[in-house]
Amino acid sequence: MKFGGILGFDNGVMLAPMGVDIAGPEPVAAVANAGGIGLIASPVNDYALTVKVINDTRKLTNKPFGAGIFLEFEQENTIRAIFDEKLACLQVYWGDFPKKMVDEAHKRGIKVIHQVGSVKAAERAIAAGVDCIVAQGSEAGGHVAGTVSLTALVPRIVDAVGNRGIPVVAAGSIADARGYVAALALGAQGINVGTRFIATNEAYANDYYKQQLLHYNEQQTDRTELYERYNWKADVRCLRAPFYEQWKNAPHFVQNDNYQPIVGKTIFFTKEAVLRRFSGQVMNRPTTGNLEDMVLYAGQGVGLVNDIVPAGEVVKRFVDGAKAIIQGLSKNYLPESKKDKANDHSED
Repeated sequence: MKFGGILGFDNGVMLAPMGVDIAGPEPVAAVANAGGIGLIASPVNDYALTVKVINDTRKLTNKPFGAGIFLEFEQENTIRAIFDEKLACLQVYWGDFPKKMVDEAHKRGIKVIHQVGSVKAAERAIAAGVDCIVAQGSEAGGHVAGTVSLTALVPRIVDAVGNRGIPVVAAGSIADARGYVAALALGAQGINVGTRFIATNEAYANDYYKQQLLHYNEQQTDRTELYERYNWKADVRCLRAPFYEQWKNAPHFVQNDNYQPIVGKTIFFTKEAVLRRFSGQVMNRPTTGNLEDMVLYAGQGVGLVNDIVPAGEVVKRFVDGAKAIIQGLSKNYLPESKKDKANDHSED
């Protein structure tokens, strides 16, 4: 399924590194095996655990893959593990990754992908010498840094890159091949996909979470800072589920502190965790408790998510569908050349 490959991968379909462990070894390997760019949701500042997750992924694929990290938190140990393991690429987001760190990655043969939500952030990433920029539109699910729509943001960042040879990848509400082609038309060379990949067999999301995605549309998501206020105040886009609708206007002092009731329990990687009301940690496969009271991250492309299929099938749909659309557009909108007409007559 080679189609518009970037960064040494067969195609430009990128699995977003969805946390805490939704984008774990299984979906990353499945996307890599399909020629896409699989990105592990890295453990926070944990060397040994990061190495374990990387090795677990390598057991499932011999293709290249990468990892993503949140720059909001101290990540020295996780970055060191990724550097030592010499992954194909490292995606960083929600903060700056200076030239010194980019150079360190390059010394180990690791390409740096920086996700941004504004032109100014893209300019800083360009100055740092990154290899790829993910332009995240405000339609995206999960943590959203910017406030500009994808169609406005991508061309601006493409223009900022200019002729430097840095591919731009579009992120936000892309859930089928039409979104892939639209991103290409805006000047992007790939797509960063989250919500569509949650609804796959391999995603380490709870089945309840996956099923909920099939019943909501683009008007039933909202941008909010309700979740995780105690630890980290940041905007996210989530489903407007009944619990969220009940609490969305809660005053700012209402937060996920120890005064909030425990609504569930789970294991993130190898560590047991309790989930309190208003926790921003999404429900993974082993989560138990009041699932209807937990956050459900999703982008505005959720209305196009209608089934749960293998992750490799999602990549195939993106690639094959984009090829068909582009061929159809060429046939319908590009006039036939005289040479083509002559060839048609000679075949007759």
